[in-house]
Amino acid sequence: MGGGIGTMKKQLILTMLFATSLCGWAQAGPANQESIVETADSTPPPAYEQKVAVTMSSVAAGPSYVIGVSDVLHISVWKEPDLTATLPVRPDGMVSVPLLNDILAEGLTPMQLAAIIQQKLKKYIALPRVTVVVTKAHAHRVYLMGEVIRSGPIALTPDMTVLQALASAGFTQFANTKKIYVLRTADGHEEKIRFNYKQVIKGEAMAQNILLKPGDTIVVP
Repeated sequence: MGGGIGTMKKQLILTMLFATSLCGWAQAGPANQESIVETADSTPPPAYEQKVAVTMSSVAAGPSYVIGVSDVLHISVWKEPDLTATLPVRPDGMVSVPLLNDILAEGLTPMQLAAIIQQKLKKYIALPRVTVVVTKAHAHRVYLMGEVIRSGPIALTPDMTVLQALASAGFTQFANTKKIYVLRTADGHEEKIRFNYKQVIKGEAMAQNILLKPGDTIVVP
């Protein structure tokens, strides 16, 4: 009889221990789930990650600056102060580099020009290191003159048209907007391109609304 009571007590104790374990496990479960949720919420939302990726790719894909006439370049050769100089790009597109004489700079990026100079200097210097920096960018401009409110040079933005340039200048009351023209120098020859403002704003003769090129001059008589 005493043995039976002892067995019952052991079973009761084991049952209580098992129930306690179940309660502890049930309480631990929600806490673990809450911890997982907090960790997930601490990560950046998808929209943020996408914005960063787009910004980085757009910066990496940006076009390199192309050197033009009237730009001022600082050409530096490491440990060669006599070959380091600040030079303007002449109207013929050339720069006069010490020791190398004239080199074509127009139409090249600074890195391309540096590579050319570096290659030419190998005849005189062992392992030359060349850096080209555009200190003054004058080439990418167009000019407005005549009967405009704001005359002078303006920065040439990508795909800028004659109409867009005129919009930034404005007309005086004496402007003859039917006889505007663009002066453009190409291959050493000056070209005169007609532009009738009144026709263009009506949607007529849209071929006159050409894309501007560096150095173009818009004249409003």
